[in-house]
Amino acid sequence: MNDLPNCPQCGSEYTYHDGSNFVCSLCAHEWPQDEAGENSDDLKVVKDANGNVLQDGDTVTVIKDLKVKGSSLVVKVGTRVKNIRLVEGDHDIDCKIDGIGAMKLKSEFVKKA
Repeated sequence: MNDLPNCPQCGSEYTYHDGSNFVCSLCAHEWPQDEAGENSDDLKVVKDANGNVLQDGDTVTVIKDLKVKGSSLVVKVGTRVKNIRLVEGDHDIDCKIDGIGAMKLKSEFVKKA
């Protein structure tokens, strides 16, 4: 009848929802509702133009001339970008490019070096 999980700390079946958490009414232990799902959802796979999986700290090479929005600068084909950081959003790579500065790139315009 009760489809809520038992408390992972004391094993009690008397648990309830509280916002985005489950709470045990006996020991007051709180844990996220999507505890099992968080680990698999947080591992978003980002792939480069060739389908290689990218990770934080990788070095990538730009495969297309990219205009820098709001300036006359251009990131040229073959530019190597070291120590990338993966972020959420449309532009999923956060990096620093020599001579230009901090930028966000789309993974479809780079290949793993």
